[in-house]
Amino acid sequence: MTGTWLISTDLALALVRVVVGLVIAAHGAQKVLGIWGGPGLAGWTQGVTRMGMRPAAFWAWVSAFAELAGGVAFALGLFVPVVAAALTVQMAVAIQRAHWGKGFWNTKGGIEFPFTLGAIAAINGVADPGAYSLDRALGIPITGAVIYAAVLILGIVAYLAGSRAVAAESAKGKRAA
Repeated sequence: MTGTWLISTDLALALVRVVVGLVIAAHGAQKVLGIWGGPGLAGWTQGVTRMGMRPAAFWAWVSAFAELAGGVAFALGLFVPVVAAALTVQMAVAIQRAHWGKGFWNTKGGIEFPFTLGAIAAINGVADPGAYSLDRALGIPITGAVIYAAVLILGIVAYLAGSRAVAAESAKGKRAA
């Protein structure tokens, strides 16, 4: 059924991108600026330390700014495949490091919320950014799934490298004991 109440797919994707991008950017602002009850960069660095990422200051900075700048870029439709991959990795790390052991539902700190945000980022990362995006307005070539996959793999490798350092430190400490 068609009618005048329907909006275009381009507009629908743009609206979803704006909402999700601004939500992620707000979480990044909590981590970077300490606003809206957030920890600020110093507090976030302590949180990253507790999560076992090394070097903690580097990963705190990367993750906080990925959310803040990446969320804004995602909302604007700027470099969508690259930003979407970075946000997908960010949400996957949040799930693995902070939410996995708490089940599915967000009310108990589970994976529901970061999973939803990551899924929306992933879907947008492999899709055409649409007419309502800075990518289209600026004539940035649409590279979609190839660039998304490359950045996603790079992000996963970087995450595993940061995790590996923790595993090596832990194994070294156990051998010394």
